[in-house]
Amino acid sequence: MKTQEERLVRINELAKKAREEGLTPEETAERDALREEYRLAFRAAFRGILDNTYIQQPDGSREKLKSKKPN
Repeated sequence: MKTQEERLVRINELAKKAREEGLTPEETAERDALREEYRLAFRAAFRGILDNTYIQQPDGSREKLKSKKPN
């Protein structure tokens, strides 16, 4: 499995090629798969940040950030 940075580099390479000369169906499928992997990894990392976020109240107490919609 590729690292997040390797995925991003390849996505950018494919985006540049798509603008300049177009992509083959295989490259389009690869680009879409890489974008989905990147999106899922980004969401998981962001969720981890939010899960460890606390709000400090004026009285000094700390409260865990609550989700507005159920998981």
